[in-house]
Amino acid sequence: MAGPNPFVGLRPEDLASTAQQIGAQCLQEPVLVLEQQTQLAQDLVSVLDGSAPLPSARDRRFGDPAWQDNPLYRMSLQGYEAWRNAISGFVRRSVMDERSKHRAEYFTSLVADALAPTNTLLGNPAALRKTVESGGMNLISGLTNLVTDTLTNRGMPAQVDKEAFSVGKNLATTPGVVVFRNDVLELIQYAPSTEKVHARPQLIVPPQVNKFYVFDLAQGKSMVEYLLAQELQVFIVSWRNPTAAHRDWDMDTYVRALIEAIHAIRDITGSPDVNLHGACSGAMTMSALMGYCAASGEKLVHAATLMVSVFGLDAQSQLGLFSTPEAVTAARQGSQARGVLDGEELGRVFAWLRPNDLVWNYWVNNYLLGNAPPAFDVLYWNNDTTRLPAGLHGQFLDMLTLNQLATPRTLRVLGHAIDLSEVQCDKYVLAGMTDHITPWKAVYRSVRAFGGRTEFVLSSSGHVQSLINPPGNPKAKFFRNDATEADPETWLEGATATQDSWWQHWSQWLKKRSGPKCNAPASPGSLQYAPCGEAPGLYVSEA
Repeated sequence: MAGPNPFVGLRPEDLASTAQQIGAQCLQEPVLVLEQQTQLAQDLVSVLDGSAPLPSARDRRFGDPAWQDNPLYRMSLQGYEAWRNAISGFVRRSVMDERSKHRAEYFTSLVADALAPTNTLLGNPAALRKTVESGGMNLISGLTNLVTDTLTNRGMPAQVDKEAFSVGKNLATTPGVVVFRNDVLELIQYAPSTEKVHARPQLIVPPQVNKFYVFDLAQGKSMVEYLLAQELQVFIVSWRNPTAAHRDWDMDTYVRALIEAIHAIRDITGSPDVNLHGACSGAMTMSALMGYCAASGEKLVHAATLMVSVFGLDAQSQLGLFSTPEAVTAARQGSQARGVLDGEELGRVFAWLRPNDLVWNYWVNNYLLGNAPPAFDVLYWNNDTTRLPAGLHGQFLDMLTLNQLATPRTLRVLGHAIDLSEVQCDKYVLAGMTDHITPWKAVYRSVRAFGGRTEFVLSSSGHVQSLINPPGNPKAKFFRNDATEADPETWLEGATATQDSWWQHWSQWLKKRSGPKCNAPASPGSLQYAPCGEAPGLYVSEA
């Protein structure tokens, strides 16, 4: 279930207001309360007399065999599920409007997840077993981890062992050089890995809310590495991590910096235009650039790939349940007062979108089991946060709440009112079926704002997993449908599933739009744009 929008955040008063609304419904609907209480009592009786059905094994929190084999644990789980079903049943059957009902569902799910028996020592058989086996040493380690997280991680359980990774050493290691740098970005040109390359270069535009190396994580997981192997020339933007001194940077600032980078690529490669690839907020910025090009007549982009990105707070997808006018105003005022939206704040909201996976999982691992946080490259990148300048954050809020990108001529970029229906270049759009940040139906509806031909592809994975999707994963699957349906569900019903990574389909699409082959460049840069440092550059390491 989607919940708060990361750019808006989640205020305690919004949760309190939702709790009050649930309480008010209890007073207004006493008959429904009594019915749910009666059902709960019946379910608890069936737990006690052994007639309750066995609990489902699909929830990995309860994957330990003790939850099925031990009568006390089995009854504890059955009682927890009965209580949780009673709460969700009340919300589902209440007369609240749909949006309020979705908020209440999110709130009650937070409460139910927090009160899961697995989050306690006595209620977690694996933790109890380890306590006995280690003579309680896991509890001492867990207390140490708790104190450390309280002092260094704002009280949130650490998700990753940050000492296990270093950018440039075991992350972002594909050979390349910085060939252009301005105040906003560095441009990295990667060394070709084939003798021949397609003439038209590829430029990857990462989100401003994360660092670029999600596209170059590690060997075998690197999109950059894969594109190079497909005989493509690859460049990538590394955004600078802004401080309060850069508070006025806005969409014009970022689009202008991208245009400078594209002119550098044109000089280096001799190509008159580029293929663009962007994800999340990077795709929004890329769309603003393409809208500007359509309005101004400047031909810089030949084809574009937009990954896991939405243009507005889509009410049908639940994205931004707590994005009330008051919450949006508070978010805007907060970043204006500080000059930036802090990356750690964004990270906390992302975590509470999936609390079982990103909060309580590490609560159990770090504090009850006393283990060190895992060494996982994706989580390291996810925790290597960046800031957003107040100017851009404010514009993102306007773009999302007013749906400015999808509404013709309501967003001005570098002095031009843009209309995405005038963007006629070919587009490849990726969404993730289990994406909780940019729900796929919202992605589908957003990109219908573009003109020209659009290839929409739906990956079976989530937000980040859809991006990091190298071939060879037997679980990977994607859906395609050449029909242009207005309704995303109708599109999915007619779609064909392919058991593999979407990368292979995408690379064939790209090659058709990347021009003829030529000899790979013998050296990076050009006379005007000489190399000024090795990849991954300087900006990626700025705190």
